[in-house]
Amino acid sequence: MLTGKQKRFLRGKANRIKPIFQVGKSGVNDNMIEQVGEALEKRELIKISILQNCLEDKDEVAEALAKGTGAELVQVIGNQIILYKESEENKEIVLP
Repeated sequence: MLTGKQKRFLRGKANRIKPIFQVGKSGVNDNMIEQVGEALEKRELIKISILQNCLEDKDEVAEALAKGTGAELVQVIGNQIILYKESEENKEIVLP
């Protein structure tokens, strides 16, 4: 679990990154979870955008992605989800 201080730190870092995935009408599926998991291993911190045509609730989408990838949900803000997962091979982010 992340502490409040760690989440603030990660939110600051996430400010500068662009969303690399979009969740649309089809919602969250196994293929997307696999791709998000691979991206988390490479980058540790990613931002995901939820499109207007997504039929699922944004909090449910965030929960499904976090559970499916084993990542920590940093924040859901507007239509953006921020996920963090410590990388096993490409560790770059040092949490406070």
